[in-house]
Amino acid sequence: MMQVSEISTSTLYDRDFQLWLQETIRQLKTNEWNALDRHNLIEELASMGRSEKRELKSRLIVLLVHLLKCKYQEDKRSKSWLSTIREQRRQITFLLTDSPSLKPLYLEILRECYDYAREDAAEETGLAIEIFPHKFPFTSEEVLNSDFLSQGEK
Repeated sequence: MMQVSEISTSTLYDRDFQLWLQETIRQLKTNEWNALDRHNLIEELASMGRSEKRELKSRLIVLLVHLLKCKYQEDKRSKSWLSTIREQRRQITFLLTDSPSLKPLYLEILRECYDYAREDAAEETGLAIEIFPHKFPFTSEEVLNSDFLSQGEK
């Protein structure tokens, strides 16, 4: 078996990502700055940031779809919808707690995510898109408030 020291870390990145990650961590811990595969390390760090942003958008759209369904299809409100609302709120809260710098992004993307959620809710429910208001029907606080539209209230 080939030793890590026999392979450049940039080659290792393409061959075995987990081993590259372990080697990069070891190099950082032991101050082996010149041995670091800086290019791929920078790419991975940038990717992590993009990934968190995508996750926030995705979870927010799912949450908004279910809030819309609960608000505009009260007679079909289910435990499953309420469970989805609770879980998405929880995961978004975890994201915002772990990365407080995402909080301004949350406010910035809320309207964009609502537009997607409105389309998805219309498709999922079979209701005309006009049923769901073009103007955002919730406050940013209500969206994440665990008491808002979470217990089956009308």
